[in-house]
Amino acid sequence: MAISLYDISVASYLQTLGAVSGFLDKGRSYCTDKGIDLTEIVETRLYSDMLPFRFQVISVVHHSLGAIKGIQAGEFSPPAGYGEPDYDGLQALVASTRAELEALDREAVNALEDKDVVFAIGDRRMPFVAQDFVLSFSLPNFHFHAATAYDILRIEGVPIGKRDYMGPLRMKR
Repeated sequence: MAISLYDISVASYLQTLGAVSGFLDKGRSYCTDKGIDLTEIVETRLYSDMLPFRFQVISVVHHSLGAIKGIQAGEFSPPAGYGEPDYDGLQALVASTRAELEALDREAVNALEDKDVVFAIGDRRMPFVAQDFVLSFSLPNFHFHAATAYDILRIEGVPIGKRDYMGPLRMKR
């Protein structure tokens, strides 16, 4: 069985981004019903030395669509240029990311296989080929930040569970 770069990246990103969109919707409903200020949620951290919910959602976007763009460009760096979106802005960012990923051509993504990509942070440069970048860097970061955003909503009482995190499964048709 051959698995393509598209399958390990875009298809995986879309599954989890569908889940993130869903748990953001449930978070909004819950907070609205309970009178919880969404601005507080956006600033919530699991622990004082961790970055807030806003950063977690931005990182999900950055380690999905941003990762594909990084592979195309040959260089990927930490998230920048996203501003400080509020809860509505985070939901819009996830929605636009899903739409852009859905519009990607499978063959164009697969053509990026074996392409060199460097993760650059300051003076440090970490070289990868596209598929290793996705499997060993992008996907672990993507899931770390998605799980952290999920966890922040859970500690705030949002009634979401494992199925909400998993998103739409890619079952046999």
